[in-house]
Amino acid sequence: MKRISTKLAKSFTNKLIIGSTGQTALLYLFLTLLVTSISCKKEPDDNNPDIPVEVPESRAVYVLNQGSYSGNNASVTLINLENQSVTPDYFKAQNDRELGDTGADLYIYGGKAYIVTNISSQLEIVDAVTFKSIKQISFIREGTPQQPSAITGFGSNIFVSAYDSTVSVIDTATLEIVKVIKVGMNPDALLTANGKVWVSNSGGLNFPDYDNTVSVIDPITLREVNKIEVGTNPYTLQADSYGDIYVITRGNYSDVKMRLKIIDATTQTVKHTFDDFDAYNFTIKGDTAYVYYYDYTGTTGSSIMMLNVKTEQIIRSNFITDGTVINTVYGIAADPSSNDVYISDAKDFVSQGTVYCFGTDGKLKSSFPAGVNPFAIRFLVR
Repeated sequence: MKRISTKLAKSFTNKLIIGSTGQTALLYLFLTLLVTSISCKKEPDDNNPDIPVEVPESRAVYVLNQGSYSGNNASVTLINLENQSVTPDYFKAQNDRELGDTGADLYIYGGKAYIVTNISSQLEIVDAVTFKSIKQISFIREGTPQQPSAITGFGSNIFVSAYDSTVSVIDTATLEIVKVIKVGMNPDALLTANGKVWVSNSGGLNFPDYDNTVSVIDPITLREVNKIEVGTNPYTLQADSYGDIYVITRGNYSDVKMRLKIIDATTQTVKHTFDDFDAYNFTIKGDTAYVYYYDYTGTTGSSIMMLNVKTEQIIRSNFITDGTVINTVYGIAADPSSNDVYISDAKDFVSQGTVYCFGTDGKLKSSFPAGVNPFAIRFLVR
């Protein structure tokens, strides 16, 4: 699992075994996540055929809930923005089966939605509106799970990274794998920007020997053309409109801090590091980056800030202005049509989560129930 169930749980377990101090509470939290799962309190009876499934007509939000590790309870929450209705497990409602174990990414491209489950090692391809299954592609090779982690698209292909240090290229017409590209260790995120596919190589399953590179793939020749050293344990990648790629390096969860950095997409070198704040994840909308940090030690909790990517200056240290409290920030995204900012709360990692919608003024507009560990937030605009 790209967030905590596999990578961080293994990392913190290894730290405890080798005698590091101060990790016992963290380990307990992560192991609780690994063995616990509960159902959504507001979820309707899936066995009741009289409950209609409402298909979105125009604007909708899909929330990929990772579920609990080895709980086989990944799900997709549908939030219909036309009438504010919520379908708790849209995939299961439309296909009468579970999505799989540990949702890792959801990507909408060319009328289809692509969903990877990390522990199930499967790519699920569905219609982007009805969510009816079109095809499943297994990411188990010669009996070994590859653990797919992220998805992006370019031209007639989609690209799927996997923890076996590869990126698979899938033709969107035939829905067949046409090439497998070797990259760095345990690639964790993908981005299409400036005519290239960017891959963050975390090395997160190789604690304490993390990777520190971002691979650059030419989407035409389907070859890795460069590896950029960016810092320990790179994760999220986002692009601005000024030719820069932003990347978070998550360090070693100890003395090497989590930092937001800027890559010049032309020279393919790191040109700036923000050293004055910790950064766990972020999203960019227009000239604004919404950057959040969550302290899993429980010392400082969650924080969300606003950064101007044109001036590279902090706009506001606290994005939320109305006092709304989010216990465990777990995902963030900005609506491309309204500029509203959606933030997910994983709470205690085993309970039903919540998704909050804020205006750009930082004031809460609405909130919606989600599944266990709501993570990837994606928007459907028809």
